[in-house]
Amino acid sequence: MVTLKELELKLISELMKNSRASDRELAKGLQVSQPTVSRLRARLEKEGIVKEYTMIPDFSKLGFNLMSIIMIKLNPMSEEDIQEIHRAARELDNEEHRPFLLIMRGIGLGKDLAMLSFHKDYAAYVTYMNDIKNAAYSKMKAFIDVDWTESFLIDLNYMDHSQPLTFSNVATYLQTNEKENALTIDR
Repeated sequence: MVTLKELELKLISELMKNSRASDRELAKGLQVSQPTVSRLRARLEKEGIVKEYTMIPDFSKLGFNLMSIIMIKLNPMSEEDIQEIHRAARELDNEEHRPFLLIMRGIGLGKDLAMLSFHKDYAAYVTYMNDIKNAAYSKMKAFIDVDWTESFLIDLNYMDHSQPLTFSNVATYLQTNEKENALTIDR
């Protein structure tokens, strides 16, 4: 376990705000040399701290009107079962590309798995939920307790969202609280 250095944290924060920034622009903002930024960025990528560079579109302008947060209760399973569900999920994703934002295991609310996904409309969401609960997902059906699957739907066209999806707030938090919130990571 290693604590991220101040410069590393600042670079990550700047990349979270604008992943299109060039190393030269980042160096100027961080007040270091461009080769320093290039070396540091390469190391953060190699170590898997920076996983990918992306942008966040306005999903409603891409035709997605709903975002769902689906909470799933999994049946008790062995480590082999967990590996099987991961394999089946990857296989399914290769067969049927779905607009997922994330699928992650966790704990809370009596559930074990959270999924964030986008849907064109309510009918598409219902079809998606039926797929989860029925034969299209038969390889994973044994693992999912369908009676304990719940969702929260977000209307992406609703104009009064408190805070839209962004990483800028996390980046600002990291920069303003970097000393008291030093991040410890596996290297």
